Amino acid sequence: MKRPVIGVSCYVEPAAYTVWEMTVALLPYMYVEQVVRAGGQPVLLPPAGEPAALVPRLDGLILAGGGDIDPRRYGERAHERTSYVREFRDEAEFAMMAAALTAGLPYLGVCRGLQVLNVALGGSLHQHLPDVVGHTGHSPAPGEFGSLPIRPAPGSRVAKALGDEPVDVPHYHHQAVDRLAPGLTVTATAGDGTIEAVELEAHPFIMAVQWHPEAATDGALFEALIAAC
Repeated sequence: MKRPVIGVSCYVEPAAYTVWEMTVALLPYMYVEQVVRAGGQPVLLPPAGEPAALVPRLDGLILAGGGDIDPRRYGERAHERTSYVREFRDEAEFAMMAAALTAGLPYLGVCRGLQVLNVALGGSLHQHLPDVVGHTGHSPAPGEFGSLPIRPAPGSRVAKALGDEPVDVPHYHHQAVDRLAPGLTVTATAGDGTIEAVELEAHPFIMAVQWHPEAATDGALFEALIAAC
């Protein structure tokens, strides 16, 4: 059986590997493993050239986690804790998001991928979540996932994948949805009220989550994406 081709956005950052230290296009391998385990064929989409032109040739799209979106895109000045802004990545991923919406392509947004979706459709972000919720549980320490429960909304795609009851998921985000974009529906929240998942009802399959399902022990959300493809 042919595996659906799943495009996955990636980082461009300085990195060290074997004997080399240089700028590389990279992605945590957990994304690759989850897509393959769910039955898909991952293809990395670096933010260079015209990656949006490839979207119609894909069966599905994942916008992965990463640095913060330039807050000028939602009409705000940068908070002192807003960091790792990469304008070239913003340009590429907003273009890919628009192409996916136009093509009706199945889409899974992960962390930053939820934020791109919300901002692209007219929403805004809390630039530093601890200022809002009063704790650092969503991002406890650099390079360390937190574990907090989220509650899926009954009947949502998230609930169909994970169940209706609260479930602990891996978190690593210091930003989150502030103003929800028109057309989006909140489909999971944390106990502190943080929006943790959204869906776009007017689209065949768009599911975006603020946590990091690639680091979860199950692959339920990736399986849902592949099934939609």
